[in-house]
Amino acid sequence: MTIWLQLMFEFFKTGLFAVGGGLATLPFLYEMAEKTGWFTNQDILNLVAISESTPGAIGINMATYVGFITLGPLGGVAATAALVAPSIIIIVLISKILDKFKESAAVQGVFKGLRPASTGLIAAAGLSVAKLALLHMDRFTGFNLESLIAIVNWKGIVLAVVIYVTLKKFKKHPIIYIAASAVVGIVLSF
Repeated sequence: MTIWLQLMFEFFKTGLFAVGGGLATLPFLYEMAEKTGWFTNQDILNLVAISESTPGAIGINMATYVGFITLGPLGGVAATAALVAPSIIIIVLISKILDKFKESAAVQGVFKGLRPASTGLIAAAGLSVAKLALLHMDRFTGFNLESLIAIVNWKGIVLAVVIYVTLKKFKKHPIIYIAASAVVGIVLSF
């Protein structure tokens, strides 16, 4: 399979099965990273940071970025189109039949099943991002106190707590927190 077809297949599959939106695409991206080698887990963390701080849906931003770094601008377009194609197909089909069956117990059952499934995918993605952002797993040498202390990204945890507390207390626009976090990240990297 050519890389073009593989890229489009991987993102079509992601678009078809990542129920719940952008963060639900993360488990698929981790699998794709391992299978293809197109990007690393650290790249995924960077993708999340970039996607959360730029306009647009996170899944679309991720597909565009991965397609771009893999095959250039046309790769970005191809990956993005492949990601959204299942949604367009499904929405068109659902809109044609949902009105006829929206009171159906089976349809209601499908929605009741999809809600916890998408919640689980988003929770798994959130935990994966937290692990990458708050832990240095490469420093893990075993289950001993020294190793457990070494893997903790203390700066990241402090920043996450400060952002969480200030967000709850001051309720400013998220762009302020994103910009402040970027500045802190630059300062702490030196």
